[in-house]
Amino acid sequence: MAAMRIEKTIGAVDIGSFRIAAMIAGLTADGELVVLGSGHRAAEGIRRGYVTDMDAATHAIRDAIERAERAADTQVDSVWIGCGNAGLMSEIREIDLEVGGRRIDQDDIEYLMSDAREQIIPPAGAPRVVLHAQPAHYILDGAHGVGNPRGLHAERLAVAVHVMEAETGPLRNLMEAVQNAHLNVEGVVGAGIATGHACLSEEERELGVAMVDFGAEVTHVSVHVGGILVGMAVLPYGSGDITDAIASAFGVRRTQAERLKCVYGSAIASPTDHRERIPLVSGSEAGAQSAETILRADLVAVINSQLARWTQDVAATLKSLGFVTGRGGNGRQIVLTGGGGELAGLADYMQQSLAKPVRTGAAPKMSGLPEAHATPGFASLSGLILYAAADPLDIRTSAGGWQTASRFARMTMPARLMRAIREYF
Repeated sequence: MAAMRIEKTIGAVDIGSFRIAAMIAGLTADGELVVLGSGHRAAEGIRRGYVTDMDAATHAIRDAIERAERAADTQVDSVWIGCGNAGLMSEIREIDLEVGGRRIDQDDIEYLMSDAREQIIPPAGAPRVVLHAQPAHYILDGAHGVGNPRGLHAERLAVAVHVMEAETGPLRNLMEAVQNAHLNVEGVVGAGIATGHACLSEEERELGVAMVDFGAEVTHVSVHVGGILVGMAVLPYGSGDITDAIASAFGVRRTQAERLKCVYGSAIASPTDHRERIPLVSGSEAGAQSAETILRADLVAVINSQLARWTQDVAATLKSLGFVTGRGGNGRQIVLTGGGGELAGLADYMQQSLAKPVRTGAAPKMSGLPEAHATPGFASLSGLILYAAADPLDIRTSAGGWQTASRFARMTMPARLMRAIREYF
């Protein structure tokens, strides 16, 4: 069998608060995406999505990418990175243009995009920086959902642009930690966008869906409608807070509490929980505590008390984003992902609490993807690769042509004639 011909190599690093994971993939001549290697390690120097120790974060990033490079038997010089916090803010902005009832041509669209870029991109030195500025759809005289306005007549033409911003300082810290690991930053992808590429189908994103990325220290809540992300919020609460509650309730170390949660924990109570006793610590750990046991019902009760608060915050956040839960609400389906989403029974618990269909989302099958990295906890890592391969339209990177565009309506007849001669002859 002939070896695959890799046309382009893509590197990605997902910098989480619990783990830092890296992946290297290749695009073949046939357009197939193949995972060449991946690796992960425990996170250091990261707290709730912010860099708190530059040296520790840099070391962890370098270690993760070296593991992926060894598995792929190749090296990368630049990577795409995910931004999980850094004061993320997401909104839809509308930029309009007076057309005057005439037919819309390509110059009108280019001029509108150029105007949108000037209004959306903040000046150098601003406290916030734009991560994404993706056009969603056009609006003709207040009518939304127009895919291509060229050739149509309207008084006013507008474009709805999804804009995601981050705080400049925390984002620079994140990028510097990667650069100190001898890597160039190819691009930064905001939370919700990467996981959306990994876990959501095109039909789901078009019809409307909410995504809840339950991480270790933060939860990303996002809403996708019309094929794009239209709203996103970050909650400073993650599955690690459940681990802390277990450690406090039973007087064990955090590592022991994490084991209890992952091995015996569940979001749904069972009739047998009151009869089942589980060891506080594993048999391999020495000490007098090794023989001590607790009822599984007590563990589930601690987990449920934390989840009750979490689901209330998620429901309130979804409502603020226009996605109303409960029977009769306008929200459709909810997709649960992230490392915390692997807790047994959590999707069913959310479905009961929010009264909406909930499914667990993970990355799609890709050639060469290890089974261990095909779980919800690594969805954002695969999403970074998929986003980089898709290379979606962004008005910042496509601004070159728009900057030189001019509207025919603002040009004299001789100027329009000369432009037509240059373009067509």
